[in-house]
Amino acid sequence: MIPGTGQAILRQDRFIAYLAIEAYAWARYAADAREGRRARAAYRTLASEVARRPFSDTRPLGDFDYYERMEKFAESGLFDALPGGDLDPEPDEATANGATWLLARQTYWTDPAVPPPRDEVEWRNAEAFYRERAITDDYRWSWTNARLEYAEYRRTIRRSNNAYRTSLQDLGLVIANHALSTVDAFITVRLRRHVDVAGERLELYGSLPFGR
Repeated sequence: MIPGTGQAILRQDRFIAYLAIEAYAWARYAADAREGRRARAAYRTLASEVARRPFSDTRPLGDFDYYERMEKFAESGLFDALPGGDLDPEPDEATANGATWLLARQTYWTDPAVPPPRDEVEWRNAEAFYRERAITDDYRWSWTNARLEYAEYRRTIRRSNNAYRTSLQDLGLVIANHALSTVDAFITVRLRRHVDVAGERLELYGSLPFGR
C-alpha cells in the first residue's frame, strides 16, 4: 500500500507528507544506486586498462572482494613464484598473494617462518588455503608504475561504496515511511472508535501549513 493511503481515506491532510517522503526517498535511492553503478563501472575499467593490461588479454570481471583487495594492495603478486614443478606461493608479503600466503602459514603452521615438509598436513592445508584465495594469473594486477591512476581508482571505489551504502539508507527511509504511515492510520482508527465517559469521540488530527 502506498504510504498516506490510510490518511487520505481518513481525510487527513498529512497524507501529503507521507507521499512526499515516499517520492523523495525513491528519487534519492535511484540517484544513489545510479551513482554507485557508474562509479563501479569506472573503477573496473580503470583497473582493467591500467593495472591488469600488462598481464592478461582476457581480464575477466572480479567479484567485490577482488576489487577491494586491489584497493588495499598495489600489486597482486605472482600466483606461482617459480613456475614449473610444485606450487611456490608468492613470498612478498606486501602483495595480495604474499599476504594471503602469510595468513595461510599463520593459520596452519606451527611456526610461520619454518616450513614443514610438503607432504605434511600443515603444508597441504596451508597450500589449499592459498590456492582457494590467491589471485591467479588472469586476475593479476600492478599499480606500481601508475600512482596517479591508483589514487583515482581508490577514490572511485570509495565513491561507489559510499553511494551504495547511502542507497541502502534510502531504502531504510522508504521502509520507515511505510511503517509509520500504517501505524499512524491504525492508531487514528482506534482512537476514533473510542468513546470517553462524556460520550465524545477522541480523534487524532494533524494539518500541514498549506491547503489541501
